[in-house]
Amino acid sequence: MKMTNLILTPELISAFARELEAKHRSVCTREKYLHDAREFARFLAGRPVSPELTLEYRDALLGAGYSPSSVNTMLASLNALFRFVGREDCRAERTRVQREAFRPEERELTRDEYLRLLGAASSRERLILEAICSTGIRISELKYFTVEGVRRGALSVTCKGKTRSILLTHKLKTLLLQFAGEQGITSGAIFLDRSGKPVGRGTVWAMMKRLARKSGVPEAKVFPHNLRKLFARMFYERSHDIAKLADVLGHSSVNTTRIYIMTTGAEHRAMLEQLDLIPDTEYRPSSGRRRTA
Repeated sequence: MKMTNLILTPELISAFARELEAKHRSVCTREKYLHDAREFARFLAGRPVSPELTLEYRDALLGAGYSPSSVNTMLASLNALFRFVGREDCRAERTRVQREAFRPEERELTRDEYLRLLGAASSRERLILEAICSTGIRISELKYFTVEGVRRGALSVTCKGKTRSILLTHKLKTLLLQFAGEQGITSGAIFLDRSGKPVGRGTVWAMMKRLARKSGVPEAKVFPHNLRKLFARMFYERSHDIAKLADVLGHSSVNTTRIYIMTTGAEHRAMLEQLDLIPDTEYRPSSGRRRTA
């Protein structure tokens, strides 16, 4: 598909959405790409796309206070759009970002905070959180918790054109089958909304924010993907096998998995302290004369 004098219309963005679905992009990826495309369309305000306007948009995002890594994710969405319409000349280079050696603690959910969320949840809410956190699935994969899969003790999950098996612990299997029996669910998805459809990302997100307020856990830490990251850290602490963890999470590259298992700043500092490269000595006064004003 090749377009000159390209204007981002709602019809074009809808065609892009169909292309993403045809390529088996995950629900979360499709939502992200389409949101970023619509935001760019608002910035353009009817002007044709050009390489100059793409760069102007990138600079505007940085000037508005978005972090370079956030801007890069937005550019990735737009670059996929430009590829779709045959305007790769409009692609913008990613902002160069040095990879962090540790993760910010204020955004990471701890195991104790996770337990506090469970304590504030109803039995159904608790089981949803446990299902996600004890398997490391993506929120878009919650629909694969079916009665048939749970009975087998293994879920067959398809995402981004790949299928992988997710094993369930005996305890989780028992709880899920008990819940399904109580709800009269004999086949298909176990977690359903009021309309009878599999529970969606928005429902789980709203539920977790409500539980954050109820439990006193900072809301900035409480969102579905952080349950997946908590699973990854706990799994790696036990196994120290990053390749196996990548397979379990469905990552194509262990470089993505590395981001999930970075230590916190406090843990990083503790490791530095253990290096003990400054010998214990008595106080060492500075040599030379003290300057006076």
